[in-house]
Amino acid sequence: MLKGLAITPPVIGRISIGRVVERNGKRLPEKDDQFTLTSQVQGREGWILHPLDEALRKEAGGKLRSIPVRMLFNDPALNLRADYSLFDRTTGRPVCVGNGETCRRADKEGIASLTCVGPDACGFANGACKAYARLNVLVGDGDGDALGSFVLRTTSFNTIRTLAARLQYFHAVSGGRLACLPLELKLRGKSTAMSHRAAIFYVDLVIRTGVTLEQAIVEARQLDQQRRDSGFDQEALDEAARTGFANGAFEDLAEDVPAVVEEFYPSTGPIDGEGTAAREVTPSLRGKLDDKVARLGPG
Repeated sequence: MLKGLAITPPVIGRISIGRVVERNGKRLPEKDDQFTLTSQVQGREGWILHPLDEALRKEAGGKLRSIPVRMLFNDPALNLRADYSLFDRTTGRPVCVGNGETCRRADKEGIASLTCVGPDACGFANGACKAYARLNVLVGDGDGDALGSFVLRTTSFNTIRTLAARLQYFHAVSGGRLACLPLELKLRGKSTAMSHRAAIFYVDLVIRTGVTLEQAIVEARQLDQQRRDSGFDQEALDEAARTGFANGAFEDLAEDVPAVVEEFYPSTGPIDGEGTAAREVTPSLRGKLDDKVARLGPG
């Protein structure tokens, strides 16, 4: 295993709320009140839709406001990884990642382990650090790819806090059988003083529609036993994931970070419930390079 490279769950698609679009040469956010499932490929119009998006949208009869999912792991912290993150907007590289107690910070000499005081009191971040989380889920029951996940990235405190609580609670009431519960991601709206009474949307995690909590627990116990009888080792899978995450200082790949910075770490504009700027988003790294070339001129 390559040291310094975080081994993360295989990703076959993304789950997002809204998107970043290009208009008149500017990268602008476009809010939405529904989920979108995309592939990992971008075209001129943005991320290309995943085939599951159309299938689920037909089942929903239009807007996609809930997605049937299962968790990959029994350990809640492996499914949802949340930390305080600071990215370099120029290079797109992660600079510092912490949990409010300790942090890993990149400098010229390598990765340093330091005390983390959180984004509000951190003089190094100068207000550019924020909570950032990734949730990996199996869409449906993972029939097509039992280990191929969709990733939901968010900087929304509402989403992070809600998902963290739900995962811990479902893990507790199911006797640790979180990966066997039939769940669904659900989009909820709320208004706050900070949103000027406008609706903001966040993601919740609930038992699938039409199933009670008690029925879900019975199903989880049955599925857990079926998996054990077939030789499926959930404990070993959790441990493999735990070891993989610990193998690297930073989780996000360098090639993915520019898109993360563009969507969740804009330099201007207020932030909505899911971390997308309500006004203009920071130009892409390629756009910055193009601007620099234009200023320097030929030769």
